[in-house]
Amino acid sequence: MKKREQTCLEKVRRNYPRFSVTERKIADYILENPNQIIHSSINQLAEDLDVADSTVFRFCKRIGYKGYQAMKIALASEVVSSIQHIHEEVENDDELNTVAAKVFRTNIQSLEETLKIIDEEQLQKAVNSLLSARQIYFFGSGGSNTVALDAYHKFIRTGLPVQTAVDTHFQLMAASQLDERDCAVLISHSGSSKDILHILNVLRKNQVNTIAITNFAKSTLSEAVHIPLYTSSGETDFRTEAFSSRIAQLTLLDLLYVNVLMNRGEVGQEALNKMREAITVKRI
Repeated sequence: MKKREQTCLEKVRRNYPRFSVTERKIADYILENPNQIIHSSINQLAEDLDVADSTVFRFCKRIGYKGYQAMKIALASEVVSSIQHIHEEVENDDELNTVAAKVFRTNIQSLEETLKIIDEEQLQKAVNSLLSARQIYFFGSGGSNTVALDAYHKFIRTGLPVQTAVDTHFQLMAASQLDERDCAVLISHSGSSKDILHILNVLRKNQVNTIAITNFAKSTLSEAVHIPLYTSSGETDFRTEAFSSRIAQLTLLDLLYVNVLMNRGEVGQEALNKMREAITVKRI
């Protein structure tokens, strides 16, 4: 019979006697607050415990995981019901109308909370950066790439030079060609996506103006860009599907688009009219 693999909490308990003082600090927090862990980024956990991000990462490796995200996914499988991996608010016995109400309410709440935390000064900086850029490039990987594509679809109507790509290799190549005259918008719910952080490193070397759209103020991405813009979503990032976080990201980009187009005045309106005229041939 195949031996059952130990759970995350079992691994923490098994290794506890061999942990250092700092590692026991992390272990205690995980054992006492497993649900809090799955809603926290590595940066948030490190700050809460007053340890380095690298210390948390090494702890995860110590108990057999590739990194913090891998540990968090394993932990979520223990403390979160299977239905909550689909949507956090839904229960197995919910009827169709109840599920509908919960999904809509979660998205509405995310938008309302995002509106409350908008920093007007940072928003204005982002609009100015987009308006003055030689070229605008939208970056995102995984689910955030669909948001980047939607941003491209919006901003191409402004008449400004905009670009994006689906493949992250193409995105890295594009990042290498940008400079201080350009503006890069990086989209990541967690702010800790490896692909996005690799792209960010290239952009920083080239002194590109950077804007982030992310959910976590204490993330590598938000702390490294010139202009961080935040969404507010109770959605965790232990599952691959994106719901309320994506809606908030799309709406924040809508806000940037409307402000940019308003600032473009007649030039922007002319670009919008040209686009509308060009696509009329696609309609019956």
